[in-house]
Amino acid sequence: MKRLFSSNFYVAAFMAAGLMLSSCAKDKNGERLIFSIEDDIALGNQVAAQTDSIYRSKGQLLELNDPRPNVQAAYAQINKIVDKILTSDQVSYAQEFGYEVKIIHDDNTLNAFATPGGHIYVFTGIIKKLDNEDQLAGVLGHEIAHADRRHTSKALERQYGLSVLLSILLGENQNQLVEIGAGLATLKFGRDAETEADFYSVEYLGDTPYTCDGAAEFFKKMQDEQQAGKPPVFLSTHPNDEDRIKAISDKAIADKCVKPVQQSSVSDYQTLKNNLTL
Repeated sequence: MKRLFSSNFYVAAFMAAGLMLSSCAKDKNGERLIFSIEDDIALGNQVAAQTDSIYRSKGQLLELNDPRPNVQAAYAQINKIVDKILTSDQVSYAQEFGYEVKIIHDDNTLNAFATPGGHIYVFTGIIKKLDNEDQLAGVLGHEIAHADRRHTSKALERQYGLSVLLSILLGENQNQLVEIGAGLATLKFGRDAETEADFYSVEYLGDTPYTCDGAAEFFKKMQDEQQAGKPPVFLSTHPNDEDRIKAISDKAIADKCVKPVQQSSVSDYQTLKNNLTL
């Protein structure tokens, strides 16, 4: 009996073969990964579009073209922080990924996450919990590291398998794409990935006006929330402990990039929080 194959089968087989061959080469981080940077970007764009759709349907996505001046001002301020982080020569894919930030209006959720290819989502709850731009820079640096070190791609491949991700790249498997978009906020990383993201959050901030231990101050706040019996969503995916906070602080001291928080960082941050009082 003759078996018929769809054209997509051959396309998928061709892509798989190409991906396997590309895994022989190292990326800018010195790692051998099956997914190319172009695949990261393509997958990230699809996942981000689905994630946007999910939060838009809940009325929580603050659109990039929102006509309200306060929302535009909030985006401008956050993008300014991101731009400063991207000046670090430690961000391998600063040009390729672009690192577009989206704000999710949910004051009750303390969370932030990133897609492959550098789409970053920040909940208003976590923004309003922090005290200054330096702390937010620590959070953003951590999430940029997850994308830049390609932790998100690795975690998705582990959880869903290469064949599923290939089918999404082909424009198929819409149900699985919806599941990924809905679950990305709670995607879990391994200890090594978290340690590396912490490490690079310090590295990225070293050449900025911000103190480079901002992530440690952020994690202390999350720890306080947990001890108060209100475990943040962030800690369900980003495990927190004293050793981790100490490691960030120790690296910042060793790198001599601990700086006093400027008053402008505090006052400008209050303006950001005011602009997100909707």
